[in-house]
Amino acid sequence: MANLLRSYVGGAFIATAGDPFDDLNPSDADDIVARVPAGNADDAAAAVRAAAQALPAWRDLPGPARAEHLHRWGEVIGSRAEELAQAMAREVGKPLGEARGEVARCSVILRYYAGEAVRAIGEVVPAQAAGVLQFTLRDPLGVVALITPWNFPLAIPLWKAAPALAFGNTVVLKPAEQSSHLAILLAETAEAAGLPAGAFNVVAGAGGTVGDALIRHPDVRAVSFTGSTTVGARVAQVCAERNVRYQTEMGGKNVAIVLADADLDLAARLTAAGAMRYAGQKCTATSRVVVARSVEDRFLAKLGAQVNALSLGPVTDAASAVGPLISSDARDRVRAALAAAGGERLAGGDAPSDARFARGFFVTPAIVRGVDPDAALAQDELFGPVLASFTAADLDEAVALANRSRYGLSATLFTRDLPSALAYIRRIHAGLVRVNGDTTGVDPHAPFGGMKASSSGSREQGSAAREFYTEIRTVQVVG
Repeated sequence: MANLLRSYVGGAFIATAGDPFDDLNPSDADDIVARVPAGNADDAAAAVRAAAQALPAWRDLPGPARAEHLHRWGEVIGSRAEELAQAMAREVGKPLGEARGEVARCSVILRYYAGEAVRAIGEVVPAQAAGVLQFTLRDPLGVVALITPWNFPLAIPLWKAAPALAFGNTVVLKPAEQSSHLAILLAETAEAAGLPAGAFNVVAGAGGTVGDALIRHPDVRAVSFTGSTTVGARVAQVCAERNVRYQTEMGGKNVAIVLADADLDLAARLTAAGAMRYAGQKCTATSRVVVARSVEDRFLAKLGAQVNALSLGPVTDAASAVGPLISSDARDRVRAALAAAGGERLAGGDAPSDARFARGFFVTPAIVRGVDPDAALAQDELFGPVLASFTAADLDEAVALANRSRYGLSATLFTRDLPSALAYIRRIHAGLVRVNGDTTGVDPHAPFGGMKASSSGSREQGSAAREFYTEIRTVQVVG
């Protein structure tokens, strides 16, 4: 029998209310990773209360002392790196190589924000009157709620929690149901690092109950959300009505543009990786490619070869690059979308026949050419290993097709022509803009976020995190 998860509240692991549901290994649905309690508003309130009680002491702790806590947390995660990577592969189906990379990134995130905790917290501003010292201070907001997805089950919670803590806030994390076990393991590392009780809390449970209670709680002063556009819009509405700060990072329909002068081998390799690794389950995954008409056939042949070279395998296979989808519902949704897409399917989209895949949620990577640019497969975020291919006569037509989306998260252009690259950079509607690179990923110290329906407009990570997790006071001293 799988363990029943306990939430981490006020420095203790406690029972959570509600009938539990099974958290399955997406590579082998017979393997129950953990049992997750549904939770309720009282569980959310207990976590907020613990965070509020811890706030004065944590807020008043000098920045260098908070930095030491974050450094130790990173060291603990590093000491348990392989355990965490194996748990990640098992719980969310992330190929082991990528899981190891994500765990390593967690330590980098914590080290970076440990440094941010000791940076200047204000600036001197010249006053109009003589003899007046005028300066600004940045203060923490208070208790912040973090609602995070399953696809980056450690990195996203930490790139939200680390800056929140570095700048003096306390945190309540509500993880996705499918990554609840990893969130509790993260709480274990926080406890082992000696983080003060109540500074970091984790409440496992269903988003419709625990998450909703958190965003409505009167003592929560900010909400940072990553997830679907539908839920993000609801989070934004509730927070706006309460007049509390919020950021919502939501969907993407990310695009690669391949011009005729591009290095087609490089473009094919990076487009295949961006679209298909981790079964396309990244908000920055490449889901559309627009190819210059004169090189379309050559490029698609190279792309197909690169996709075929990516290993589809269970999480127990260290060579796996693609892996399973997160659930049976996700698998069925992808296959239904492909069946309704129209166009010419060049590869994939089927259930693999090998017996190794029989108990998991696998779909072979698919490339579809000639889809209507306004069709669902071209417009809706699918979160699966599916790439829709389009053609364009030139850069103008390619950028117009790329921008024909309600999303604006990530885009890349493959070209050797500098003027084309500069024109694309000015005109593409995306928060993450690449040239000759992958659409996926971002440095932990660089701002992250999108345009249009991809984001509420604020940015995560890097210097932008300070803007979100602190508020400014202007002080005048007359003497």
